[in-house]
Amino acid sequence: MAVRGTSIRRRVAGWVAVLALGLSLDPGSVPGWGWGYVSAAEVSRAAVPPPASPVATAGDRRRSHWAFQPLRVEGPPSVRSELGGARLAGAIDAFIADRLQRKGLPFPQAASRRALIRRVTYDLTGLPPTPEDVEAFVHDPSPLAWEHLVDRLLESPHYGEKWGRHWLDLVRFAETNSYETDEPKPHAWRYRDYVIRAFNADKPYDRFLREQLAGDELPDGGDDGLIATGFYRLGIWDNDPADKELALFDQFDDVVATTGQVFLGLTVDCARCHDHKIDPISQRDYYALLAFFRNLHPYRNGGATDEVPLPGDHGDPKAKALAVTEPGTVAPATHLLRRGNPSSPGEAVEPGFLSVLGAPSPVITPPASGRSSGRRRALADWIASPENPLTARVIVNRVVQHHFGRGLVRTPSDFGLQGSAPTHPELLDWLAAEFIREGWSLKRLHRRILTSRAYQASAKPTPEALKADPANDLFSRFDARRLTAEEIRDSVLWISGAGNPRRYGPGVYVALPKEVLASQSVPGKGWGNSPPEEQNRRSIYIHVKRSLLSPVLLSFDLAETDRSTPVRFATTQPTQALGMLNGTFFNEQARVLADRIRAEAGGRPEDQVRRVLHRVTARPASEAEVARGLALMRALSAEEGLGARAALDAFCLMAFNLNEFLYLE
Repeated sequence: MAVRGTSIRRRVAGWVAVLALGLSLDPGSVPGWGWGYVSAAEVSRAAVPPPASPVATAGDRRRSHWAFQPLRVEGPPSVRSELGGARLAGAIDAFIADRLQRKGLPFPQAASRRALIRRVTYDLTGLPPTPEDVEAFVHDPSPLAWEHLVDRLLESPHYGEKWGRHWLDLVRFAETNSYETDEPKPHAWRYRDYVIRAFNADKPYDRFLREQLAGDELPDGGDDGLIATGFYRLGIWDNDPADKELALFDQFDDVVATTGQVFLGLTVDCARCHDHKIDPISQRDYYALLAFFRNLHPYRNGGATDEVPLPGDHGDPKAKALAVTEPGTVAPATHLLRRGNPSSPGEAVEPGFLSVLGAPSPVITPPASGRSSGRRRALADWIASPENPLTARVIVNRVVQHHFGRGLVRTPSDFGLQGSAPTHPELLDWLAAEFIREGWSLKRLHRRILTSRAYQASAKPTPEALKADPANDLFSRFDARRLTAEEIRDSVLWISGAGNPRRYGPGVYVALPKEVLASQSVPGKGWGNSPPEEQNRRSIYIHVKRSLLSPVLLSFDLAETDRSTPVRFATTQPTQALGMLNGTFFNEQARVLADRIRAEAGGRPEDQVRRVLHRVTARPASEAEVARGLALMRALSAEEGLGARAALDAFCLMAFNLNEFLYLE
């Protein structure tokens, strides 16, 4: 039942606040609340290079920047194995404890088991733990209970859906082109499925990079290699540009920008029109990098150069993938463009790596097929090389970011001089070196991080920690966070019991308000109507049309689709509460949850209230909380005229609005 009338809406909203006193944290009580939030001060915080001699030039100082140096691997520092009652678990804890000790702070206490299982289940799968899973873990006496939980979650097929979403944010994934017509990109969904499968299979990260940059040039690339090159086609595309030559180089710029930021953590695209104003990246470097891509067929939104047949078994002999192709082994000349203008070409530029990293000239060997130049293979091998000082640092930092709410470098796609300096540089390099040594395995990296005591720390700060470490640069506590847009929607579906776990395949079309459909020049063009059970699939499978994004997701800070999104902001604004109280989706799912509760708990209101709160918060409700819930339902019946069924519907809606549901500690 949709909440009708001002008085009922106010009453439910008021009871959300009342019950929150017993059920939730106050976001304002925890500094740094808001997962992934980067303040303007942090973004502008420049990394400080080592002191230079008086005769050193500005270029020398910039080149000595920490990120351009080889990994400096030192063993973990010696610290007491037990600090402040917390027993340390390994190298990560030792690096963090060393910094805390120097600041005179104790190692943080551990979070409760209930907080931990909820935290790690969301971090690895993006879904809530069931009440049964929570109780089993809380009462598991095994000293290896936590390790077994982590291993189970890493093997869940939902792991790839959660961590694949992080990657899709980075590579500006969408299934349409933007601009006024916003035409669909054929078969873009295969790239999304490739990413999910790659994470679930723990595909080595260096192989994952090589497939996306040059999968078609690998001798053993196979279908994955073809599908992965859809990476190049995901950006925005103007099908009717006023200046076609400029539009072509805009496409190249999108590829250079995404490649530089995602894989190397550098804003190489700032050097398109002139030498980089901050980093030691010249305009020549920019066009030398662009030259690796110069032989690609321009994107045409369909046709032989965009849609490549898949030779493997996909259940469809006509299966195709969105991919890249080249016309042969000889690439067009690349020229440095004055002021970035294609009408003003300068000197010719050969493919080359970033000069600041001191890499040798690329060795380019066209593949035996003769269908491509081999340039992208050379680039992929350099980026994925263990000798590249950036690649492993960047991805390790991203994994830390998504587990702790911020990376060791708070600007995850800018390791340059205008980015943040690492708070724990020795730990970053040690993790990167171990990541390479262990075969570029992301799951091994997850296990290492998640089994640390630092990850298991409580989100409740001490007064001493707040004073000495207000920004939590030292990891003196765990940063609480709000659920992401997808986690909120998916959790509602899984808690109500309506969630459809089916994986893969073309994107689904969820119901959109007519006002949203009317926002297009041709209202509703290109938006289908999937069956109800398909609409209840996980959010990662919703068709991503750049001009028609789901308001349920948009209001909770969905990733931007036009460019790489390394960090999602966590805002608090009125449309979130309005949508969760009055929106069709939340009201419908509240009714579905109420039906589930009646089937599970029977007809006694006390049992119903207790079961609702247990399902939504993943912990048993206190007697005081049950009493408050019953009082709300009685008030809705007596004062608003709601029957028992409608009152339970409204109580379920109220539960979805609790802070304890929306936030992780």
